[in-house]
Amino acid sequence: QVQLVESGGGLVQAGGSLRLSCAASGLPFSSYAMAWFRQAPGKEREFAAAISWNSNTYSADSVKGRFTISRDNAKNTVYLSMNRLKPEDTAVYYCAAGLGTGTYARNYVYWGQGTTVTVSS
Repeated sequence: QVQLVESGGGLVQAGGSLRLSCAASGLPFSSYAMAWFRQAPGKEREFAAAISWNSNTYSADSVKGRFTISRDNAKNTVYLSMNRLKPEDTAVYYCAAGLGTGTYARNYVYWGQGTTVTVSS
């Protein structure tokens, strides 16, 4: 079956950096768009970044210029490099896979369990 396993979350001070990874299995990874969504405590899940099957990238305005999404098809892995982190970036970060790139959660079929990022001020 399809599995998406996130890793790399943790506690970091404001201004710091983290890199999240999402390892995929059970699907033709190179054919899928991949995305990162996040959900802060008490808030709705929101789009952070996406990358198409052919590596076109899209980012939410809130993370543009600070977060970079990338993929390694040889490793079936998608990454989210996060720089200049802010306390408002604190959230559970979810990896998702779908056949069409988009900013809506409904565009994605498969989801990971999430990894927690906490940014202290």
